[in-house]
Amino acid sequence: MENEILRFERPGYLYALILIPVMIAAYLFVIYLQKKTLRRFADQEFMKVLIPLKSVGRPWIKMILLLLAVSALVFGLANLQSGARMEEVKREGIDIFIAIDVSNSMMAEDIAPNRLERSKQAISRLLDKLEGDRIGIIVFAGKAYIQLPITTDYAAARLFLSTINTEIVPSQGTAIGEAIEIAMKSFDQNDRNKAVVIISDGEDHEENASDMADEAAKAGINVFTIGMGLAEGAPIPMYNEYGKKTGFRKDKQGNTVVTRLNESMLQKIAQAGNGSYVRANNTRSGLETIFTEINKLEKSEIDSKIFTDYENRFQWFIAMAILLLLAELLITARKRNWESKINLWKKQ
Repeated sequence: MENEILRFERPGYLYALILIPVMIAAYLFVIYLQKKTLRRFADQEFMKVLIPLKSVGRPWIKMILLLLAVSALVFGLANLQSGARMEEVKREGIDIFIAIDVSNSMMAEDIAPNRLERSKQAISRLLDKLEGDRIGIIVFAGKAYIQLPITTDYAAARLFLSTINTEIVPSQGTAIGEAIEIAMKSFDQNDRNKAVVIISDGEDHEENASDMADEAAKAGINVFTIGMGLAEGAPIPMYNEYGKKTGFRKDKQGNTVVTRLNESMLQKIAQAGNGSYVRANNTRSGLETIFTEINKLEKSEIDSKIFTDYENRFQWFIAMAILLLLAELLITARKRNWESKINLWKKQ
């Protein structure tokens, strides 16, 4: 396609063009003050005798050149780009839904800084490795919700990932089965390979998680699980509104609640889902290992995207701004002596 496309790489700089009317207003105000001051000393005809080299037009020419230079500089900073070459790119990959547990037990600090933050860090690193794969995010506790529909927009995935916390789902629990079911319904109906990655400590699981993983496997969707937490477990910290730790959660009898990894359940889910299980610890998150397993699945074409090869044009505007500034500097505000002697309208 040969249609010329113009765009600004940094359009925010165009707001600086507001300087143009401001400079004009300031210049007019200065001229007004000058004229008002000069009228105190002499009338206009006498001022021509006192200041014979004064030019009326030259200051305006200098001002116009300065305004044009500032405009060209702003356009240069905004970097006007043009593009005419369009390239069709085939992208291949796998559809992946990552379901992340956001129940209160994920705040336990047996894996630093805590289970939830370590999970988010692992997902962020995974996004750096994705090339053509589509990714979606599901959050779950007592209920499961789609946080991000399946997409190749990794920047959007990072944005949505940053908003995840334990307050995003109001009810407590670990609805792994519901998370798998939502993922199954949210995948596009196509022949691409699909995978669901469950990141959880497995506590307070629902009994249908393995059954849902089995249904997913029958539908051609592989279910992988990552266990966040250590076998010995850890207490669940509590924080005040300012983010300061105030203690640990306690049960009705006043005993500190210790949350432990339910490894056997997560293994059972992965086995039923024709996937694999990895336990995270303080040296590895496990998501890299799972992604290696997912990458072994056959990849298929996801979509075709059109990319434009843009060429920068900022250098033309910068060069124009420099030339205009040089011209403004070379033009004097007052007439030279030899110019004052020229009068084309003088009678012979």
